[in-house]
Amino acid sequence: MPSSNRLRLHCQASGAGRPVLLLHGLFGSGSNWKRHARDLAQRYRVLLPDLRNHGRSPHASSMDYRALVGDVIGLLDAEGLDRVALVGHSLGGKVAMTLALTRPERVAALLVADIAPVGYAPHLRDYVAAMRHLNLTTIGSRAEADQALANAVGEAMVRQFLLTNLERHPQGYRWRIPLDILADQMPLIEGFPELAASFSGPALFVHGGRSDYVTEQHHGIIRELFPEAELASIAESGHWLHVDAARRFAELLAGFLARAYPVT
Repeated sequence: MPSSNRLRLHCQASGAGRPVLLLHGLFGSGSNWKRHARDLAQRYRVLLPDLRNHGRSPHASSMDYRALVGDVIGLLDAEGLDRVALVGHSLGGKVAMTLALTRPERVAALLVADIAPVGYAPHLRDYVAAMRHLNLTTIGSRAEADQALANAVGEAMVRQFLLTNLERHPQGYRWRIPLDILADQMPLIEGFPELAASFSGPALFVHGGRSDYVTEQHHGIIRELFPEAELASIAESGHWLHVDAARRFAELLAGFLARAYPVT
């Protein structure tokens, strides 16, 4: 993607040493990784960007994965980083995989959390619709917003995650993410680009045992595109495995980095 079309991503940084960049999932932000960033920052320089149309980063009409990768490459260039260890969950995992496949010289090691390089069914569109249909003019508190979402979004944890995007202003509540853009771009977000490439560097794919985002049917395409990939499962976790099973995920992440991206 031409550098002139890249967006300057909001990014939190901590620690010192070899760089590790962590990418969040759909509806999230870099802050979702703060718990793991605190541990990693004892040995690495940790970067937590907000992807475009998320968190504090700028908004744009496209969520094409090549555009998302272009933003991340722009961040690496701005930080003076030639290569990084790249960690991505869900949407961030797809961005990380696309980056590794298209710009492998920028990726020293890759960890993908609970996502595969495939297209998915459109079930997350219901979340976007529920958020768009919430009448913010009648909302007086987050508790009221949570209650209003309850019929459409049954899981309390998911509602609380979505509501991290609800901000209070003097004029009332508003969403910080551009829901109209996300609704329009969901077909691209759900998909995965067709790339005639592979990434031969070290890679670890970790999936939740109670999640259906990565199944045995996906193992073949993972190994085709990432021939050096290791696969690991956390039996007790769902899709948000870095939250559901934070300690076990941290152990897998630390072990992978120690093998594939050791501190010098």
